[in-house]
Amino acid sequence: MANSEYLFNVLTPLGFKVHVTRAYWEIITTIKHPVMAGRETDVEETLKDPDEIRLSRSDSQVYLFYKPERLGRWVCAVARQQDGEGFLFTAYPTDAVKEGERIWPK
Repeated sequence: MANSEYLFNVLTPLGFKVHVTRAYWEIITTIKHPVMAGRETDVEETLKDPDEIRLSRSDSQVYLFYKPERLGRWVCAVARQQDGEGFLFTAYPTDAVKEGERIWPK
C-alpha cells in the first residue's frame, strides 16, 4: 500500500509501527466513534508517546495505548500487530483503563 494512503504511520514504544489509512479513519470517525473526528493528532500522539500500554485480555495481538487527556479521562488507541506490522483498529475517549496486562512501561 502506498504511504500516501496512510493518514499516519508511527513508531510505538514497543518497536513496531502502527498505521491507519484515510479510508479506515473515516470509518472510525463516522461509524465507530464519531467523537474522535478531528482528533487524529491525539491518536497519533497516544501511539507515539503513551502513558501506558496494555495487552488485550482476549487477543494477544491487540494492544491498548492510553494517554491522559484530562483528570479521569484518557484517549485509548487500539492497535493490532501482525507479522511485525501494526494497524489502528479503533480509538476512543474513555474514563477507565481496561484490565489487561500492563506491558509498558514495566
